[in-house]
Amino acid sequence: MLRKRKMVQASKREKKRERVRERERERDRERERERERERERERERERDREKVRERKRERGREREREREREREREREKEGERARKRERERERDREREGEEREREREIERERERERERERERERERERERERERERERERERERERERRGERARM
Repeated sequence: MLRKRKMVQASKREKKRERVRERERERDRERERERERERERERERERDREKVRERKRERGREREREREREREREREKEGERARKRERERERDREREGEEREREREIERERERERERERERERERERERERERERERERERERERERRGERARM
């Protein structure tokens, strides 16, 4: 009887210990599940942080692309200004060329006028020479007449 009671008590103690161990194992499993949930939450937070970093990087890339577009627009404007300056210089050169051509034409016209004036002067000189020649001829004629008169006397 005593032995039976001891065995029953031992069995009860064993069951109690088993229940204690089972509760311990359950607490361990619960702690493990909690740690797993915490790790999952941490991974989720890390994914969120990574998304934030990626959005920042994307905004940075977008700003860089915008700056590059701005630089491209600036280069295009500068190129247009340079082409405009070149066209302006070309027009200036053409105007200067036309101006020089007009000046040369005016100079040629003056030279032709001077040449005509020299020609008129030479013509007047020839006319004066012919006039002197006629005067000498008249003088000789008068001289012959005087000689002829003297001869008749």
